[in-house]
Amino acid sequence: MTDPRHDDKTTGPEGADAPLHRRGIKSYVLRAGRMTQAQTRGLEEVWPRLGLTLADGRQDLDTLFGRRAPCVVEIGFGMGASLVEQAATHPDTDFIGIEVHAPGVGKLLDEADKRGLGNLRVYREDALRVLEECLPEASLDTVQLFFPDPWPKKKHHKRRIVQPAFVELVRSRLKVGGTFHLATDWEAYAEWMAEVMDAAPGFANTAEPETAPYVPRPAFRPLTKFEARGEKLGHGVWDLIYRRVG
Repeated sequence: MTDPRHDDKTTGPEGADAPLHRRGIKSYVLRAGRMTQAQTRGLEEVWPRLGLTLADGRQDLDTLFGRRAPCVVEIGFGMGASLVEQAATHPDTDFIGIEVHAPGVGKLLDEADKRGLGNLRVYREDALRVLEECLPEASLDTVQLFFPDPWPKKKHHKRRIVQPAFVELVRSRLKVGGTFHLATDWEAYAEWMAEVMDAAPGFANTAEPETAPYVPRPAFRPLTKFEARGEKLGHGVWDLIYRRVG
């Protein structure tokens, strides 16, 4: 995913029993961006075929894709290069991307259309609302959260998307045995992720003892341009993969 990075939440006065998208803190910032011709084409011409909205309601994934197959959801896919590559490389798996930024959504749709991908659908919505309102419980094989905004200042830590309530929402949408894959290039956020995930009920870390709590970068996670630039500058990247066990 490209920089700047982003998460999904919203502000609101409701208490602990309210849905997450109305209860928490907004952890993404909508940024204005100029649209290229290809991005505009994606939003105007491809969206009617591959785009999804909250108004579509609760999805039946078998009906949505016209088959029964493993389903992967990626939250905050940036400009979409990694997600498109995964969908092209794994045609027997279905993918749903969630992103709020129009240029990234348009870019992904344009690329998906050019590559003839039928196993990819896209929401341009708040990820919390999509998880809560549109994706059935115990329906997903994998949820991916790659390079979310680390909100590095301590006063902004409450804006981080990785919080206990969000993790529980992800758990509820995963099948038992499904995985939650997180990645970040901020070591302090990696430590935060591990602390939250290790305390979360119903999850088990898949890392081997010699690398725990992290796993080596899996070959199935494509190397993004953003990550490649960071590697050249000596920046680290930390992957965490947790399996739903209950």
